[in-house]
Amino acid sequence: MRYFITLSYDGTRFHGWQIQPNGISVQGELQRALSLLLRQEVQVVGAGRTDAGVHARMMVAHFDADHEVDGPQLTYKLNRLLPQDIAVDTVERVSDDLHARFSATSRTYYYYVHTRKSPFERHYSCPMHFALDFEAMNRAARLLLDYEDFRAFCKSHTDVKTTLCRVTRAQWVRLSPDSWRFEITANRFLRNMVRAVVGTLVEVGRGRLSLDDFRRVIEGRRRTEAGESMPACALFLEIIEY
Repeated sequence: MRYFITLSYDGTRFHGWQIQPNGISVQGELQRALSLLLRQEVQVVGAGRTDAGVHARMMVAHFDADHEVDGPQLTYKLNRLLPQDIAVDTVERVSDDLHARFSATSRTYYYYVHTRKSPFERHYSCPMHFALDFEAMNRAARLLLDYEDFRAFCKSHTDVKTTLCRVTRAQWVRLSPDSWRFEITANRFLRNMVRAVVGTLVEVGRGRLSLDDFRRVIEGRRRTEAGESMPACALFLEIIEY
């Protein structure tokens, strides 16, 4: 019997979603708790693999059980057992052929920045110590919808079969006079892709790259031509759709 778990987590102290040989992970904590409560070895498959320090307001994972599970009761027990930086929202029975990763049709990430020093935003938003032209950054962001190969924003030496992604939305949204967030939706994302895209858009906002330069970065397909990878603390996996 297959079950979907919807959860959220603060990624600050984790070495990412995926189990690591020498580091604490969200997947590892979840598997350990499920195995204990269900009294069987449980393997958890997530909808994606967030990097170290990246957060998720919505993550979906599936596991298989050899007996029927009471979803609300398991949710309650998991939240009692899991650490405070992981929260389970629901546990629901799904079709056995539904897959947390491969059945997902889109994922949405948000990246937060603020342009004025703030003691409260520093843990979950990236400070910008220079003026940015967000209109130019939005024009550049719209160009992402014209392309499918995003090798330029993929972490080097990553073992991926393809660097093709279909971006359906990319925009900067103003939240207050001093804070913005970048919203991007795609069918899939490459490792480090969002943080590299944001870093390159910041170069556009600083006037260091023109729109034509931004196109050349994408078309050149070389990570060394794109901007720096931005800090992980400001990145959130927000929405997963099926």
